Order: sequence, then C-alpha cells, then structure tokens
Amino acid sequence: MRDLTPDPSTLDPIETASVDELRSLQLERLRWSLRHAYDNVPHYREAFDAADVHPDDCRDLADLARFPFTTKQDLRDHYPFGMFAVPREQVVRVHASSGTTGQPTVVGYTADDVSMWSDVVARSIRASGVRSGDVVHVAYGYGLFTGGLGAHYGAERLGCTVIPVSGGMTERQVRLISDFRPDAIMVTPSYMLALIDEMRAQGLDPRDTSLQVGIFGAEPWTEAMRQEVEKTVDMHAVDIYGLSEVIGPGVANECVETKDGLHVWEDHFYPEVIDPETGQVLPDGERGELVFTSLTKQAMPVVRYRTRDLTRLLPGTVRTMRRMEKVTGRSDDMIILRGVNLFPTQVEELLLAEPDLAPHFECVLTRPGRLDELTVRVEIRHESLPADQRTAISTRLRHHMKSTIGVTADIELVEPTALLRSVGKIQRVRDLRGA
Repeated sequence: MRDLTPDPSTLDPIETASVDELRSLQLERLRWSLRHAYDNVPHYREAFDAADVHPDDCRDLADLARFPFTTKQDLRDHYPFGMFAVPREQVVRVHASSGTTGQPTVVGYTADDVSMWSDVVARSIRASGVRSGDVVHVAYGYGLFTGGLGAHYGAERLGCTVIPVSGGMTERQVRLISDFRPDAIMVTPSYMLALIDEMRAQGLDPRDTSLQVGIFGAEPWTEAMRQEVEKTVDMHAVDIYGLSEVIGPGVANECVETKDGLHVWEDHFYPEVIDPETGQVLPDGERGELVFTSLTKQAMPVVRYRTRDLTRLLPGTVRTMRRMEKVTGRSDDMIILRGVNLFPTQVEELLLAEPDLAPHFECVLTRPGRLDELTVRVEIRHESLPADQRTAISTRLRHHMKSTIGVTADIELVEPTALLRSVGKIQRVRDLRGA
C-alpha cells in the first residue's frame, strides 16, 4: 500500500489549531446552539425548563452536563417535523431512518447545513488519504438513508470524480470497479466482503483492483476485519463515523497515516462519554456511551443526543481534535446471555483468527426451554473442507468463546454463500426467543 498521508497545507486550519483556540470556538458555538434550540424548538424549551436550566447558564463547556439528554424516542415523539428549529420552507433536504424498529426518525437540513455537511465529509475523505481528482466509488445507499448522498456531496466538495453506484447489483458493482478503476470506495464493511466474494466469483484477484482506500462506516467493525480487508485487497481500510440524528456520515474519521481512532470534528460536534446507567459524564479515557451536541446545525440542532454507541475519548494525535476509539458495539445490540454481556464484534474477532472460515456469520438466539441458547452460524471458505477439520474448528471455537468471552455457544459451519449478504447495515443478531 502506498503512503497516502495528506499534505499539511491542505488541512483546514482548525484541524491543527491549538487546543485553547478550539475550546474557545466550541464554547462560542455551543452557547449559540443552545440558545437556537431553546428559542425555536418547543421540545427543548420544555426540557430545559423542566431541568431548571437556561442557555445563559452555559458559561463553560463543562456546564453542558447540566442540560437534559435527547433520545431517539424524543425524535419519534415529534415525528415528522417537530424538532425543526427553522420554518419548514427553509429546509432544503429531509432524511429519515428506516423505521424498522419503530417510528422513523426524521432529520432536516438548511442549505447551510448541507454545505457544512459536505465540508466535514470532504475533510473525512481527505483524512482517509483521498485527493482532489481521485475517483470515488460510492456504494452506500442513496435515498432517505444519509450515507449515499452524504458521501457523494463530500467527495464532490473535495474535488473528486464520483461514481454514484448506490447499493445492490453486486455483479455490476464489481464490473464498474474493474472498468472505471476508482481510487477509493465508500461502503459498509459487510458489503465490501460481498464485493470481494463477487470479485473472486468472476475470477478476479481483489489485490489487482485500482482501489487504494476503502472508507467503511454505518456499522461496527473490528481491527481484525481491517487486517483481513487490507491483506485481501491491498488497500487502506479507514473508519468513518456518523449518524443521521447528528448529521450523517462525517462526524468523525480515522486519519490514514495513523489509524489510531477517529478524530471527532469537534468544531461542529461536541462529544461527551457518559455512564449509560447513571448518565454521569465520564473523564476522557473511560469507556461509556457516546453523546453528541451539534454546534452549528440550523434546521435541527441536537443537544446531548444519546447515540447508544460505546467508546471512549482519547487525546488528538495528528489532529487537535480528540479521538474516539473505534466503536465495536452498541448498548442496544449487546447480547446478554445467562448473565454475560456479549457483542457480535467479539465473535467476529475469534472467527477471523480461523483461516478456513469466511467473515460471514450470524448469532442466532433461541429459548427452547427455560434458558437462552446461542448458535453462531459461520461460512467456511471452501466446500472441500474435510469433515474432521470442520469438527476441529467447531470444537476450537466453542472452547475459545467459553474461555475468552465466557459464554457457551453452538457453532454451525455452513457452506460458502449460504448466509444472506448485506447491501446496507448488516444484521448480525437474529433473536428468535419470542418465536
């Protein structure tokens, strides 16, 4: 892989400003954002008043801890446009969640919001090693999902040539990668695995593609997954983070020269980490639930939005902004099995250590009697894998899961391509306990 370290002269000045300068800008913007939310969103006025706190009470960044949280339920309760802080006529774009787990959450953008969003995604893509003039293949879904259009506008803002493929049509995606020779791809990590499978099915060596950078987001993925993809495709695999309620992709991004956590673009999004049980703010370095307050959003400011993502904040390295450790789990995708907490990414790390297994798996929860049971279904790489080796792998994985994670699970090895391939966010857990 070639060195893709960005030229320092191309960075935004705030990326390398002093910490004092950054904190001063944050406080100025935070005070504006709290006032904007209080004055223009009835929900925030009621919530602030109920907590006996006023925007003028924010005299220091630490004062933010006095303000109430915003949750996904708050957004659902005010569906569709009740959280907007500007007249609907000033909203130029609306995105929404899928609503598969309840009422969709709706977000809106003014023209300035769309421009700011383009800027932070462009900053993220540049931090990943992409340059103006490069070709970017966007395989995130377009539409109400923020991924496709967010990536598209950011790549254009950076000065790239954009191939707006969207998701699906895997065979065609691989053909376009071969024909158009993009320098970078923006895609969910699980769908990148499906593209690699399709490359091999077409007789192509993934290492022979033109791809130099993969910018992966929208779902948790592990360091083991990074190593797997980088080895298989001979490209840099870089993490991008975002969520619709805060802006979409581009809230934070890894820098290709270090890959040591995602620098949060703190000039637009102020991060906190809290104890998910008590709501208390935790000091940097301690793991908990990530919370964001927008600093510059006009159409739909968010105050202390609880993301449910579990991580910790660390000092900046190649940028002034603090880093968030790679998100490997969410409080709402945690499996509690007989008193033990388990995340799908922990299973993924164990599976990727087995060279005869593909990184395609699902965790199936059942309750055949009074106790919950877990079955991990995982694909083998080759149909010709002998039966005795399959038995040995299953036995080894059961032992590793018990000794390292502390859970007993059945391991079911299935044939290649037997599991459903993901185009968007992958569903790693199938909960059949109520079936």
